[in-house]
Amino acid sequence: MEDVLDESISEEDLKKFERRYHDSLTQGTVTQDIQFNYSWALIRSKYQADIKRGIFLLEDLSKGGNDEGRRDYIYYLAIANAKIKEYSKALGYTKVLLQVEPNNRQVRTLKNVIEKRMEREGLKGIAIIGGAALALGSLIGLGVALARK
Repeated sequence: MEDVLDESISEEDLKKFERRYHDSLTQGTVTQDIQFNYSWALIRSKYQADIKRGIFLLEDLSKGGNDEGRRDYIYYLAIANAKIKEYSKALGYTKVLLQVEPNNRQVRTLKNVIEKRMEREGLKGIAIIGGAALALGSLIGLGVALARK
């Protein structure tokens, strides 16, 4: 699982996703799938600016869409934030998901990987406080969305 934070996409593949997204944007036909695929490619980039752009697109998707998709968006937001060393945000997203799905092994593993990275960098105490605040806000939003279901 640790490799999910280290994997990257080739420049060529990123350009393909970018081209498809921008073509759809120009035509006014951007679907959630196209936006998600582009954001997924961006967060796998080795450049922080691309990852941040992917985070922006994922945050946009997480505000709308269906509940199943929202879970995926939040999961990838956790990965993206961890990749740019925004560990408190990343942990906050994992906590939100675990409060809704406490037995989700994939999210538990990601949370452990993030915590190990933090320990390696000596940032665990700082991120726990920030992550708790983010988790509370995100949980309220996710809870409201699931309650409407």
